[in-house]
Amino acid sequence: MSLWFWILVACVVAYLTKLLGYLVPRKVLANPRFARVAGTLTIGLLASLTVVNTVATGQGLVVDSRIGALVAAAVALWLRAPFLVVVIVGAAAAAGLRLLGLP
Repeated sequence: MSLWFWILVACVVAYLTKLLGYLVPRKVLANPRFARVAGTLTIGLLASLTVVNTVATGQGLVVDSRIGALVAAAVALWLRAPFLVVVIVGAAAAAGLRLLGLP
């Protein structure tokens, strides 16, 4: 099967998933346990995507300037910097480390 077929299948599945979200009863959404689980799942997924995109290249692990950028951004978050400042600090750290010769 062609790549376009699988792209269309993925689009339909994503649309149906979103549509199913509208069919969830309000009583379920108002449950505090549901809100807590949904919040922690979101944080966990975002954290795992960040780590994978930071230390993985293809099938292997790599140590490069992205780790330094992640550490700098984490420190900025710990100091309660605004999100835009966190992004700029991370980008500046990556640029500085690459300027120093780290890939």
